[in-house]
Amino acid sequence: MKLHIRPWGMVITIGLLLSIALSGFAYAALGDRLLGRGSKGSEVTELQKKLVQLGYTVGTVDGKYGSKTEAAIRRFQKEHGLRVDGLAGTQTIKELKRLTGQSTNASGKAVGYKNIDTNLLARAVSAEARGEPYIGQVAVAAVILNRIKDPAFPKTVADIIYQPRAFSSVDDGQINLAPSASSIRAAQEAISGSDPSGGAVFFFNPAKTSNKYIWSRPQIKQIGNHMFTK
Repeated sequence: MKLHIRPWGMVITIGLLLSIALSGFAYAALGDRLLGRGSKGSEVTELQKKLVQLGYTVGTVDGKYGSKTEAAIRRFQKEHGLRVDGLAGTQTIKELKRLTGQSTNASGKAVGYKNIDTNLLARAVSAEARGEPYIGQVAVAAVILNRIKDPAFPKTVADIIYQPRAFSSVDDGQINLAPSASSIRAAQEAISGSDPSGGAVFFFNPAKTSNKYIWSRPQIKQIGNHMFTK
């Protein structure tokens, strides 16, 4: 007995298959496929964020694998002993994830941040709190870490720092400067649990800020030139 498929039935079947395939690409996770020049999607965005977290320049984080993202991948591969081909394959992505992930214990519970998170945090502290007393630098680092615990904010150091319009140092490029020795120590101290800010999730310079929203936040304390608020 032969199975006869009507032409319109074949069209529907092909359409469903294409829909499934396309939806798979739309929601693919980083590492599900080889990424290279011309690739697009959420996994490319995640790739770009990880490169930025490590200090590589990718231009705009837009989910499009262009020349700048390829150049950043090539530099990353060269500096980490990987095959330099400009493609984000299994080994390259594995190394990126290893360097930008959180440390966990045997049960899988997060127990702290890897050094590269400390480096990014230190760059933010250096850019935002240069010239502030050391305790004020620790407080700025603590604010960023406090945001991770707050449901109103992203859940990684990189996403918090690079959240649009969150920090002026990202907008003016100072985030890319090498961190000072004191900012590195301040970041490490905050990661170890020190919080001179008193649980703040915002800070601002009262002498330079007229924003009504930030002034409306419940104030906790002032350290140096920064006011820390809830």
